[in-house]
Amino acid sequence: MAEPAPRWETWLGTRARVRELRGLQRNDAPRGRVFDLASNDYLGLAGHRQVRRAAADAALEHGAGAGASRVAGGTFAVHRELEAGLCSYAHRQSALVFSSGYTANLGVLGALGGPGSLFIIDAHAHASLIDGAKLSASAVATAAHNDLEDVARLLHANREDPQGKPRVLVVVESIYSVFGDAAALPKLAALCAQYGALLLVDEAHSLGAVPRGSAVHAAGLAGASHVLSTATLSKALGSQGGAVLLGGSGAQALREQLVNASRTFIFDTGLSPVAAAAALAALRLATPERLAALQSNARLVFEQLRSYSHLADRVDAGAGAVHSVRMSSSAAAFRATAKLAAAGIAVACFRPPSVPDSISRLRLTAHAQHQGPELEIAIRTVARTIAEED
Repeated sequence: MAEPAPRWETWLGTRARVRELRGLQRNDAPRGRVFDLASNDYLGLAGHRQVRRAAADAALEHGAGAGASRVAGGTFAVHRELEAGLCSYAHRQSALVFSSGYTANLGVLGALGGPGSLFIIDAHAHASLIDGAKLSASAVATAAHNDLEDVARLLHANREDPQGKPRVLVVVESIYSVFGDAAALPKLAALCAQYGALLLVDEAHSLGAVPRGSAVHAAGLAGASHVLSTATLSKALGSQGGAVLLGGSGAQALREQLVNASRTFIFDTGLSPVAAAAALAALRLATPERLAALQSNARLVFEQLRSYSHLADRVDAGAGAVHSVRMSSSAAAFRATAKLAAAGIAVACFRPPSVPDSISRLRLTAHAQHQGPELEIAIRTVARTIAEED
C-alpha cells in the first residue's frame, strides 16, 4: 500500500500553485513601524499607557493565563468587573465574556441551536457566524444581504410551513466588515418581534466605534429581551477576547443557557486576566471625545479618497471607521498593498474568498489618534500608488 504522505505533498503543492496563479497568497509577516490604516485598533488604545499598565498589573497579580475554563476555576474577579463594565457601557443587563469574538459567536449559536432551531443568516455574515451555524445542528437559511424583505419572506415561510421550526434566530452584523454598510436594526428587531424570533447582532465593528458606543444602544434596543449582541474586545478596545451582551427581562435566563450550553465557554480556557484587565481599562478610555475624533477621521479618509478623480467611483463608504477601494484584480490589490508597505503605510488587502462579491479591495481604516495633516499625506500616497499599480 502506498504511503499517504506523497499524496498530501502533491495536494499541498497544487493548492500553493493555485493560490499563486490567482494572486491569493497570504502571509503572516510581523508588522513593522508603519502608518496604520489597516488594523482594527480604532481608538488607538492597544498601546495606550493606561491599558498597558492595567495589563501589566494584572499579569503580576494573576499570571499570564486563566489556567482553566470559566466553569472549572478559570473565572477571576476581573472577568466579572469587565462584564459589568460592558453592561454599563452598552446599556445592557447582562454579559458573558469569552476568549475571543470568534468563540463568542460559536458559543452563542451553539447554545441556541439544535434540531428545533432555524437560523436566518445574512449573506455577508462573518465566518464565525457561518461556522457557528453549521456546528449548531440547526436548520440554516441565507437571507440576501441587508434585504429586509427577504428576511421577512424566510420568517413567513417558516411560520406557514407545517414542518417549520419553533425557534428562529435572525443573525446579522451591525456594520459589515467588507462593504462597511450598516444593518437596519430597528426594522429587523420589529420584524423579529412580529414573528417571535430572536435577533443576534454582531457588534464587532461598532462597539466603541460608533456614536453612543454601541449600535444596539443607538438603535434604542439595549433593553430589548429578544435582541442579543456579540462583540470582540480586540478592535475598538484594543485588547483580546469576546462577549455576549443581553438585555431586558430575559437576559439572565439567556446567560444561564450560555453558561451551561456554550461549548466554547465550557471547554475553552477562560479569557486571560491580562486581556480582561486591558479591555476594562480601554472601556474607561472609550470616551465620547475619542469616538468623535474617530468619526472625524473616518469622514476625512472618505472625502480625501473621493477627491481623486481616478478613485471617485471606486470608493465604498463605510458606516463606521472602514472604507474600501475596489481594485481590478487580486494581483493589483496585492501589488498596491506591498508597495504601500514598503513606503511605510499599512492598508488591508481583501481578496477572494474573504470578499462576498469576489471583488478585491484595499480596506482603509480610520483611527482616533491620527492627526489631519499626516492622514492627508498618507491618503495622497495611497491614491498615487493605486494609480500606478491599477
